Amino acid sequence: MQNIIGKTVRGTIDRPIGSRHPRYPDMIYPINYGYLDGIFAPDGAEQDVYVLGTDKPLDAFEGKVIAIYHRFHDAEDKWIVSPDGTDYPDEEILQAIRFQEQYFDGELIR
Repeated sequence: MQNIIGKTVRGTIDRPIGSRHPRYPDMIYPINYGYLDGIFAPDGAEQDVYVLGTDKPLDAFEGKVIAIYHRFHDAEDKWIVSPDGTDYPDEEILQAIRFQEQYFDGELIR
């Protein structure tokens, strides 16, 4: 898992800032959320990512993986990507992803 941190990745944003969760319409995405094109997670779907560092909705992204949020009781971890490579403090990352991760037990891996 830790060998991906620092790597540059590309992907698609399917839930841009301001969009609603497809199953939970009361959940509004405060950050861009998407997936890596062609890289599959253990759940069989493309690897999910949170993209920090912009307050504008995106369609696609390229950036550096700065952390991984490991869910203890889920098949898939969430990768944290920074388009410009900025390394955010743990507290800032956890606050940014809390809107969704508050429902899961996990830890931030650096």
